[in-house]
Amino acid sequence: MEDKYHQAIAKSNVTTDDAAVAAALEKLLAEHHQENMNQEVYKFLFNCIDLTTLKSTDSQSSVANFVERVNDFDNEHPEMKNVAAVCVYPNFAQVARTVLEVDDVDIACVAGCFPSSQSFIEVKVAEVALAVEGGADEIDIVLNQGNFLDGDYEEVCDEISELKHSCRDARLKVILESGALKTAENIRNASVLSMYSGADFIKTSTGKDNPGADLKAAYIMCQCIKEYYEQTGRMVGFKPAGGVRTAEDAVAYYTVVKEVLGEQWLTNEYFRIGASGLANNLLTKIWGTETKYF
Repeated sequence: MEDKYHQAIAKSNVTTDDAAVAAALEKLLAEHHQENMNQEVYKFLFNCIDLTTLKSTDSQSSVANFVERVNDFDNEHPEMKNVAAVCVYPNFAQVARTVLEVDDVDIACVAGCFPSSQSFIEVKVAEVALAVEGGADEIDIVLNQGNFLDGDYEEVCDEISELKHSCRDARLKVILESGALKTAENIRNASVLSMYSGADFIKTSTGKDNPGADLKAAYIMCQCIKEYYEQTGRMVGFKPAGGVRTAEDAVAYYTVVKEVLGEQWLTNEYFRIGASGLANNLLTKIWGTETKYF
């Protein structure tokens, strides 16, 4: 008899044929990508960025300076909406909370032993709780790929549920690490299980070890989000991350979200892009002159 995890997956009609996904994506982009290459979309995408610093050299002073630039942007460019969030390691949540002065910018923290997710569950739970206590509005964790690839879906789902509980009121983003999962079937199954376990967002990649964001993975994940919404009425967000560097890259993901999920998802409450260099590339497009603001 199938367990509830396999039953949840069995309910999904999202295609797991890699060739069919590639063909559908190619058609979608050929028809709609170019029409979205405009100022309005660039400004919207800038407002969807989780501006990220995740370096081994991060320090209290470097993170404070990083967040101060977001404050400066708000003061110097009141005509534009700011980034959606700043994303930092959990030990810097309190620094970001102390320095950040912009009301509509959130604080996101990677936690749960990012990027490998390899540690004791007690350590992951404690790290998530400490990040939230420090001021995080959002928590990005990594799906336990080892357990997932072993087929231990119960362990995968129990861990996500426990970390979701540890988030309290903060929103939980689950990173699938789609580059490690590789196939359409794995990405579909991981998406379904993550949402089933309480994820508020599903995210493509850490940008650390494996290949980063991938449009085929994005297409499958958005199809899963759409199906899940139709089944439950609950909207789950989507976040590509890892290697989204140019305005053209960002617009391609925007196009997938718009065409698969629709206008309802075109808000930074449900669409984010994890990036460090993208902000400057979008500002260059918006302002028409090379900029390195961040």
